[in-house]
Amino acid sequence: MSEVLASLPSSSRDAVPGGRSPRWMVWRSPAGQPGWARPALLAIAAVAAVLHAWNLPRADFAPLYSQAVKGMSESWKALFYGAIDANATVTLDKLAGSFVPQAVSARIFGYHAWSLALPQVIEGVISVLVMYRVVRRWAGVVPGLLAAGIFTFTPVAASMFGHSMEDGALVMCLVLAADAYQRAVMEARLRSLVWAGVWVGLGFQAKMLQAWMILPALAIGYLLAAPAGLRRRLGHLAVAGVVTIAVSLSWIALYTFTPAGARPAINGTTNNSAFTMVFGHNGLSRLGIALPGTVPNNGRVRAVVGPGQHLTPGELNGEGLPGAPQGPAGTPGNGPAAAPGAGPEADGGAAKLLAGRLGIAIGWLYPLTLLALLCGLWWRRHAERTDPERGGLVMWGVWLLTFGLTFSATDVPHTAYVASLAPPVAALAGLGIVRFSQAYRRGGRAAWLLPAAVLAELVWAAWLWSDYLGFLPLALLSTLALGVAAIVVLVLGRVGKPASAAVVRAGLALGAAAILAAPVTYAASVLGPAYSGNSFDANAGPVKVEGVPQGG
Repeated sequence: MSEVLASLPSSSRDAVPGGRSPRWMVWRSPAGQPGWARPALLAIAAVAAVLHAWNLPRADFAPLYSQAVKGMSESWKALFYGAIDANATVTLDKLAGSFVPQAVSARIFGYHAWSLALPQVIEGVISVLVMYRVVRRWAGVVPGLLAAGIFTFTPVAASMFGHSMEDGALVMCLVLAADAYQRAVMEARLRSLVWAGVWVGLGFQAKMLQAWMILPALAIGYLLAAPAGLRRRLGHLAVAGVVTIAVSLSWIALYTFTPAGARPAINGTTNNSAFTMVFGHNGLSRLGIALPGTVPNNGRVRAVVGPGQHLTPGELNGEGLPGAPQGPAGTPGNGPAAAPGAGPEADGGAAKLLAGRLGIAIGWLYPLTLLALLCGLWWRRHAERTDPERGGLVMWGVWLLTFGLTFSATDVPHTAYVASLAPPVAALAGLGIVRFSQAYRRGGRAAWLLPAAVLAELVWAAWLWSDYLGFLPLALLSTLALGVAAIVVLVLGRVGKPASAAVVRAGLALGAAAILAAPVTYAASVLGPAYSGNSFDANAGPVKVEGVPQGG
């Protein structure tokens, strides 16, 4: 592990060359990558598939959303319009793009809770594979593999991709957009940038305005680092922006230009307007701003079947609806009441991402991520404008800050929302581990960055875990002991006379293991049904019920 981290070149262009293999030999690394790269990636993807699919036999239905999928699977018209019922009389109060794969799966395999969750398992594995490709193109093979592994073991991702929720499709589309962007920014290629816009538009169909939050990162990164003149860069961004808007607003246009009597009524509004549903009910109303015809959205499922007509709370969980899905215990649906700890994370205020459920879901590698971002920008401060590594640092950094600040300033209705932070955290953390390991081997003042990162991660892990001391206490003690051992070995390797190669390798291996121990533990907990979350919230690890830590 330590040899891989520190001795191999970080750039894929410098990797060990290889010959071409037949396309069916998927386990063989392509030319220009080490022979072990593809097998390692496939092993990571297999682990992701196990984590995501492990609880498929115990999958549950999502309130109202699963009922909509049932209608969409029974009627092509309902599928086309994203309607709740097979007769296509009324839509969800969301865009239905993320539910189309579920409806197709239900048509193929039958309407079961596991068949609705299966598309998200596939989306998760695709996201892992594409994360590797994005980061490999940007920073090299080893950072790419680390990013794919860190993404796999991000607790919220490990849970979310095993359930039938919208965020899986969103995250996959965002990663695919980053993949197309990375190719575009390396060669100033308009076609690839347009594809990035297409993927953002498809992400909009899955989660609406949340998909557009990636646009500042892609635009700033391309404007800064693409190897082309300013006018050409601006022109490319303008074209890609038009494509993004066209794909994003395609469903709204469909409803706007179809006579009201020929299409389903639009939920979440009193004026039957798709624009109001998307930008009012699911947009400005979350900020306390109401467009005309908007039904306020408090973060829970809210349905309107006509002007002034609301579904009852029971109907929101599927009760009384034709063919309502039944939860594992025989109760209709499996809604918010069945998800301990679910609901808006408003109690944490602006610091909600730093502790509690959201902290353990996404926040284990914050110290390493921020240190890698700051040090990377400082080290590359004198690089030319088109420097690929600095451009990537800017893109991932803007992505991280845009989503992080937005979530900090608003209510986060469900833990799965923060899964869109997983790609930048994984990319920056993967790069950080490699760069700090290389600095450690070179020696000098920069060599102390790796021990500092391990120490910061150790303290941070103890802080996040302190809210859940009853959860796997032996794992907590083991993580702390591993961190202390890593720091001791790393310090011994850089004080006094030069350390042996064996001591340096041991320090690097222990350091990487100590950094990743806590998130891996929490992500692996989804293999236990008690800690796997449900179709309404992505809980990996324990949850709190009325302030009492659960687990043990």
